[in-house]
Amino acid sequence: MLQLNNALKCSILMSIFFSAFPINSQNTKPVFKDGEAQIVEAFSDPNKWIRHDLWVETNFDTDGDGKPDRMHVDVTRPSQTETEGLKLPVIYESSPYYAGVAPDIDGIFWNVNHELGETPKDHVHPEVTRIGKRPIISNSQVSTWVPRGYIVVHSSSPGTGLSQGSPTVGGDNESLAPKAVIDWLNGRAKGYTEPYGNETVEAYWTTGKVGMTGTSYNGTLPLAAATTGVEDLEVIIPVAPNTSYYHYYRSNGLVRSPGGYLGEDIDVLYEFIHSGDESKRTHNNQFVRDSILRKHQDRITGDYNEFWASRDYLNDMAPMKAALLMSHGFNDWNVMPEHSYRIYKKAKEMGLETQIYYHQNGHGGPPPVEMMNRWFTHYLFGIDNGVEKETNKAWIVRENDKQSQPTAYADFPNPEAKPVTLHLIKGNPAEGSLSARVSKKQGKETLVDDVNFDGATLAKAEHSKNRLLYVTPKLSKDIHISGVPQVTVKLASSKAAANLSVWLVSLPWDEGKVKITDNIITRGWADPQNHKSINESEPLKPGKFYELTFDLMPDDQIIRAGQQIGLMIFSSDKEFTLHPKPGTELTIDLDETTLSLPVVGGIVALEKASKF
Repeated sequence: MLQLNNALKCSILMSIFFSAFPINSQNTKPVFKDGEAQIVEAFSDPNKWIRHDLWVETNFDTDGDGKPDRMHVDVTRPSQTETEGLKLPVIYESSPYYAGVAPDIDGIFWNVNHELGETPKDHVHPEVTRIGKRPIISNSQVSTWVPRGYIVVHSSSPGTGLSQGSPTVGGDNESLAPKAVIDWLNGRAKGYTEPYGNETVEAYWTTGKVGMTGTSYNGTLPLAAATTGVEDLEVIIPVAPNTSYYHYYRSNGLVRSPGGYLGEDIDVLYEFIHSGDESKRTHNNQFVRDSILRKHQDRITGDYNEFWASRDYLNDMAPMKAALLMSHGFNDWNVMPEHSYRIYKKAKEMGLETQIYYHQNGHGGPPPVEMMNRWFTHYLFGIDNGVEKETNKAWIVRENDKQSQPTAYADFPNPEAKPVTLHLIKGNPAEGSLSARVSKKQGKETLVDDVNFDGATLAKAEHSKNRLLYVTPKLSKDIHISGVPQVTVKLASSKAAANLSVWLVSLPWDEGKVKITDNIITRGWADPQNHKSINESEPLKPGKFYELTFDLMPDDQIIRAGQQIGLMIFSSDKEFTLHPKPGTELTIDLDETTLSLPVVGGIVALEKASKF
């Protein structure tokens, strides 16, 4: 406790110093221009910021010690909150990553090289070595927002860093923990100077108004907090948030990995972030990892169950009232773009004040600072800058523009986009055609699964028995796609289980130095065993045809003139799915398989650009 007491003494001495020798004129206040909080010189010297930490008591006990878990919290605030009695709003970020993560060693992911339906061998279980020095948990957000007149608060999520409890990866405690911090900021929960002490700390320096932001898991937690309906959480700006752990680790009944992390699952993520008290880890592993996560994650069927439903924030949104600015990348194949769209869509249906910002790059990427500033300024300072009255609800970065220069649209999907149904015309193993006109009696075509060929190789091949490819005529004009493409596939499998992967590609495939928007338009995956429901799978009868309809990932992209839009159907996706042995045959009924493509201008625009 020596370190903690020294830190507390240091904070008190700083307060006395500033009280005795105020270095700024009295009544220093935030400054606003054009609806944004401006950098104020008096708030901008890091040497004058007051930084301290504390523990906020929650109403849950997830580490089994019989005491309410306490969350480790740090505070960074301008000195004027002490010397001048200035009260300011808070920008808050919470994370499981601040205190370090598990080492990247061989074997920490599930082995994906096995037949579908087999029980895989166990993986390596790493230990996290905690890092960090008190009282600073993180420096994120600090340099951006403190000079503009905000207080910045961080907290380590349950069971990470010096926060008590256990990680649950989407369990209720990960929603209730930031709620407790917001309650403490408003006098509704207790904060303490020590993790097990009784000396309290009050947040007398804040207005109580709170905005949350963060990227990836740090972007999930603002949504988690907002779903509790906690008072005084006025606005959240989640960046690339994981809004459903089922949608992160599964796809339409299929066991599917997030891009770049082949074989990851929810128990692996638990071990990756479990940086909390070493003495509590055995208990947490037994009661959370083994009894909840590993018991119910089900890598055999991939079905949606009550466990996954309890970790889907879409199901918890009823109490939510915070304003919402979503941010995501259309080419994020880790936390895929559907995660933000599904929440944005629901928030609109609920009548919440919301907008969405999409860029064309990969994982991460917050909105421009100016946009975030307007949102925080309005909802936390109460400045009437009109952000809630804007008629344009979608901000989309076009393919050749900087992320700081999005184009405003009425909404996403673009209201002028209409679904165009495209039909398949035979032609494989080279390529068939996509047509807006029905051409019956196309019959059936067959592909042979072979995970040794990745998707890019299959898309580039002039001939391949391992995929089916159907393309439009060459576009004479640019085509703007906006929305959620959907496929209906009627197929038969030679085995009782098979992967199904669908890519929408832009051809010819560009080689060498290409933009992230080149080649792959969007993708999707499904388990044919779940043709009736993602809740229940059934073995396929070899040779019997089944029909399934599922969405590809949402997209807003301009396909340039000179390209062809291609629908590629194959089985195992080397980057995302399990890797069964080659040889499974999928036979596609072309007459009953279609692609619904959301095209701005609808069929008229597509026919003008592509002479079917």
